[in-house]
Amino acid sequence: MSVYIRKGLMSDADELEKLYDDLNDYSAENINYCGFKKGIYPTRIDAVKGIEENNLYVAIKGDVIVGSFILRHKSEEAYNSACWKKDLTYDKVLVIYTFVVHPNYSNQGIGSKLLDFAEELAKEQGVESLRLDVYSINLPAIHVYEKNNFEYIDTVDLGLEEYGLKWFKLYEKLIY
Repeated sequence: MSVYIRKGLMSDADELEKLYDDLNDYSAENINYCGFKKGIYPTRIDAVKGIEENNLYVAIKGDVIVGSFILRHKSEEAYNSACWKKDLTYDKVLVIYTFVVHPNYSNQGIGSKLLDFAEELAKEQGVESLRLDVYSINLPAIHVYEKNNFEYIDTVDLGLEEYGLKWFKLYEKLIY
């Protein structure tokens, strides 16, 4: 069964909330690589905001949302301290936020499909760089990003220490 990706719709909010909750429950019972916290991030509010801003995308397998991310021309403040491969204004950069794959669908290439989609979308929009941050211990996600030719740039503090999340790695993929 193939996976296709489309923009998120308001009718997806319930299913996205469940995906986030399932991922957070799984992380609480296993190793919480992503550092997400149920009820804090990501939540239904994050999904609804992404849908309202028209920048949330969902990966669908069969009739189930199995993954999602948000693309914005905006970064976290800590990105400004990094020495990126190319000095660009954010109209030429897309930042990947809230990158998730349902734990029941991990290791099926869905993360790579989402990243490929982001790259194609960036090309269509004339964007020159994809950027993201990842919690420093999130080895599964780091593996996916590096496998998809994202390059490590720096490690920064995003100001989330109150949640026990101090260091985040920044990655970038230049689009040619």
